[in-house]
Amino acid sequence: MPPLDLEAAARAAEAAADAARREILPRFRRVDARRKSDGSPVTEADLAAERAVREVLGAFDADVGILGEEYGDDRRAEGPWWVVDPIDGTIGFARGLPLYGTLIALVVDAEPVLGLIDLPSLDERVVGWRGGGVRADGAPVRVSDARDLRRALVSHGDPFAFELFGAREAYLRMAADLGLLRGYTDAFGHAQVIQGRVDAMVDVSLKPWDVAATQCLVREAGGRCVTLDRSAEGRGLGLVFGSPALVELLLAYFEDAPGG
Repeated sequence: MPPLDLEAAARAAEAAADAARREILPRFRRVDARRKSDGSPVTEADLAAERAVREVLGAFDADVGILGEEYGDDRRAEGPWWVVDPIDGTIGFARGLPLYGTLIALVVDAEPVLGLIDLPSLDERVVGWRGGGVRADGAPVRVSDARDLRRALVSHGDPFAFELFGAREAYLRMAADLGLLRGYTDAFGHAQVIQGRVDAMVDVSLKPWDVAATQCLVREAGGRCVTLDRSAEGRGLGLVFGSPALVELLLAYFEDAPGG
């Protein structure tokens, strides 16, 4: 398969995010959530949005497989694939909170090379690809260059996720040490870090569709993103990302951090 044109793929990802918006926004504050077999919530908006995304991405290149949260894995044995989370933050979405997002990433040779985070209710979008930098609504963005952890604005995922990840003590230590530790969760929190509004973030107990876009976008926005992999223990993935200097300091809270 010839190399993909990443700029063209980014346009396809944006078209897919537009299609997702058309399914999500009319249903916002008008749907109820139900529980999937794994206990996580889902709404009709999640399902309709992923169907719309798959249709657009399939039309771009039918040979590129897709791994999605709601409709599973149709990746090929070889070649690139898309990773899709139609609504990241379904708990908040179902409660009428606007801080949810759509995540789309393109993975080549097991490495995310394109990422998109769309925040439909806020009308904000972050997109970037390998070698192309990152733009938020057309304007270039970069992560924070903060270095002082005591003064940094640091975000984290849900406290219960730290329990699931086996990192309760890490969360408690951060809560005790960091004066500006705030719970800007899910895709919304990730997008704020990529744009430099939040200096760094720790998010854990994640699935592949939660991390792929951010892994690419943080790197292309000049930041550092370290993945903590506890999937072999059934605990999922963790991300520590943002300002490179702060990431180095935050990794010290985790026993399995690189070099730790």
